[in-house]
Amino acid sequence: MGEKTIPILPCRTIQAVLDFYTALGFEVTFRQKSPNPYAVVRRGGVELQFFGLKQYEPAESVSTCYVLTDDVDGLHDAFRAGLKAAYGKIPTRGLPRIGPVKDMSYGVRQFLMTDPGGNCVRVGQRTSGDGQHRRAPEETFARALHHAALLADSKDDPAGAAKVVDRVLRLEDERPTPVQLLRLLVLRADVAGRLGDEGTAAAVLDEAAAVHLTAEERESVRDDLERLGELRE
Repeated sequence: MGEKTIPILPCRTIQAVLDFYTALGFEVTFRQKSPNPYAVVRRGGVELQFFGLKQYEPAESVSTCYVLTDDVDGLHDAFRAGLKAAYGKIPTRGLPRIGPVKDMSYGVRQFLMTDPGGNCVRVGQRTSGDGQHRRAPEETFARALHHAALLADSKDDPAGAAKVVDRVLRLEDERPTPVQLLRLLVLRADVAGRLGDEGTAAAVLDEAAAVHLTAEERESVRDDLERLGELRE
């Protein structure tokens, strides 16, 4: 079969989007300024196309696409390095931004990045042949992490994720393990930043950094600790 799918995504201005993708290592293979702004970028087997729309509002965008790879961690590292070189730091909130690599409940390891046009590009690697969601855990804090992560990263609902985490951390008759606490706090700080609540983000990051973990526990939450470091920069 010779079919190929190419996403065509909106943006307000083409140049900012091209600057972002060239920082990621994409090549601009086509650009049209008139009669309608249009551009194409390509990196390996990934091609994305963009059209300019003056009345478009990036902050309200719901545009998204999915990129499958066999090296999600390698792409994540390469993209972060490119963004740091271009922007002076790795953008983790606002537009543009790149999120952490996470193992999702539906059999993929993925990260999300959002370009200056507000388009969310999900980059993932299959870790299981079963694309169905795993059942939510029964244990209180594991269940909260499961649902909050889905709200934050799959439904792009940081406010909903914040409510789940806040509710479970207010429980008085149950307490999370240090690993669970660290993961909940990092997620809470992450979504607070995405919501523009810098005060809560800073306080929660300090709390997360103070969680005592053994060497074995630190290894089990390596992705979360890496995200903690990024958010504290």
